[in-house]
Amino acid sequence: MSQGHDKPDLTIPVSDDDHLIGRADAPITLLEYGDFECDSCLMAYPIVKQLRQHFGDDLRFAWRNFPITTTHPHAIRASETAECAGEGGRFWEMHDVLFEHQTALADEQLREYAEQVGCDMAGYERHMAEHTHLQDVRDDYQSGLDSGVAGTPTFFINGMRHEGFFRYENLLAAIEKARS
Repeated sequence: MSQGHDKPDLTIPVSDDDHLIGRADAPITLLEYGDFECDSCLMAYPIVKQLRQHFGDDLRFAWRNFPITTTHPHAIRASETAECAGEGGRFWEMHDVLFEHQTALADEQLREYAEQVGCDMAGYERHMAEHTHLQDVRDDYQSGLDSGVAGTPTFFINGMRHEGFFRYENLLAAIEKARS
């Protein structure tokens, strides 16, 4: 939920550097700053899927990592795992697996998920050991801070912060308003 912040605009626009699903020229871009270990993000996960199904080609969805390490000890490693999977074109598969197994995010489980989605395991092991994608995660996090993100999930619709609750009906109405 994102309410009461004084920076409503996204400071770094959505670009090809983000994890994207949907048409590049879709009239609506929904961006989520999320944390794979966050219960609220888990609640938002099926809502986003439902919105993507409802809007079809009119909606492009973007994800940026915002791991809240003070309460989610596995969040950074889960984000690094997703970034590793993304390197091989499997980000969205890993995104889904991480949410579907949110209570099991220890390193050995993350490794199993990487194998499950078809990651190059030698590369995965090396990148995780060297924290190759840690800076990508930190960059996402910093971009969120710069845009006033204080918690997860935080949504932006066409670059403007969604100020209401993230229930399906609220996001649907906000997207419809942005589309008109």
